[in-house]
Amino acid sequence: MPGRARRADMKIGIIGAGNIGGNLTRRLTALGHDVSVANSRGPHTLKELAEETGARPVRAEEAARGAEVVVVTVPLKAVPDLPSGLFEEAAEGVAVIDTGNYYPQQRDGRIAGIEDEGITESRWTERRIGHGVIKAFNGTYAQDILDRHRPAGAPDRMALPVAGDDEAAKRKVRALIDELGFDTVDAGGIDDSWRQQPGTPVYGLRAGVDAVTEALAEASPEREPEFKG
Repeated sequence: MPGRARRADMKIGIIGAGNIGGNLTRRLTALGHDVSVANSRGPHTLKELAEETGARPVRAEEAARGAEVVVVTVPLKAVPDLPSGLFEEAAEGVAVIDTGNYYPQQRDGRIAGIEDEGITESRWTERRIGHGVIKAFNGTYAQDILDRHRPAGAPDRMALPVAGDDEAAKRKVRALIDELGFDTVDAGGIDDSWRQQPGTPVYGLRAGVDAVTEALAEASPEREPEFKG
């Protein structure tokens, strides 16, 4: 179909090659996208993933070059360490996907901007990287990216919440997620993205559009104790 052919030429950068980043690399290359992938340890450590998928291993500062979509999938505590000017050479209108979550007790330590200002995790990330983001995949099990994709209209097709302020970028991300084999639910803007943060009903939910919509509506802005620093 014409839309699929156009998207197959998309340049995508992935910064972070952990479980989510690695499996997105696998699926997006399988769909025909031109993927560059980076991690904090250097391209030489991505040789196996590159050989498996055909993705280009690059340094983090090169991952966004010419990209229409960039996925930032690193631990939240590592966001301030990302190179400055990361998106200066990205394609015009680049959509930046933030998959991050705040785990103060397990991994990230206390982040004052989140705890004291009461801002969402993704708003904090936006301020650190200097670019608006679309929050997606943060509550998705990495293995589901490989195993649970389904064709449009399948009764067991999962839906993922997607939040962001830039409507054009959000449409681009939702179209890409649809191509990956998942439905989406518009979760509002980045200031609303607390509805999909860890500890909320939708976080880790494997369900369709109706259940995801309901779970988003049931969320509370009060963080669960295990997700407070």
